[in-house]
Amino acid sequence: MDPRVQLIEHLKFFQALGAAGVSRDLSWRGGAAAPAVETLDFIRADLGDCTRCKLHRAGRHQIVFGAGNPRAELMFVGEGPGADEDIQGVPFVGRAGQLLTKIIESIKLTRNDVYIANVIKCRPPGNRNPEPDEVDSCEPFLLRQIGSIRPKVIVALGAVAARALLRTNEPISHLRGRVYKCGFALVVPTFHPAFLLRSPEKKREVWEDMKKVRALLAGDADGQGDDSR
Repeated sequence: MDPRVQLIEHLKFFQALGAAGVSRDLSWRGGAAAPAVETLDFIRADLGDCTRCKLHRAGRHQIVFGAGNPRAELMFVGEGPGADEDIQGVPFVGRAGQLLTKIIESIKLTRNDVYIANVIKCRPPGNRNPEPDEVDSCEPFLLRQIGSIRPKVIVALGAVAARALLRTNEPISHLRGRVYKCGFALVVPTFHPAFLLRSPEKKREVWEDMKKVRALLAGDADGQGDDSR
């Protein structure tokens, strides 16, 4: 991506998180985080019975906003709700969600310790990939969720989430294995649990990514940490 375009996109990201601008003042650059001005309840109320894109006419049962610890250090971002999520109103509760639970538990955490959300909040017909206009309509609410929670680490589950957070068109196979800085958070892209159900041989690579997450949460700046399980 052209660096100028990337800079513009990241400035849009910060603006969506509530940043009013930048400053030459060294105290501003020192990393002091601005307080969250929105609660998740406020953001959910603002989302309302959303009709901002065509998905509200595509047979959704309900909006799937997000679930978990509103002050979590670790956040997982997926693509969009599936059939089970659409019925229950909770992200990642189907087969892929059961696998995500195991992934979370592999680093000695529970679903109550983390926050889980999706780029889009309504199920696309037939579980197809979200279309650009749908992402454009829903993504600001994801960014506001991130701004409210202020996680230390975000795990981007799959290409749709990674592209939304990192402003790139690179495939997830090229993005995973590295740690990216995005605003105040570190982003670790990895394969989506639904993909792992079809390609279980990739689980080892996800475990390598989760070891990076564990190290980052422990304060390891580069996410290398201890290789032992």
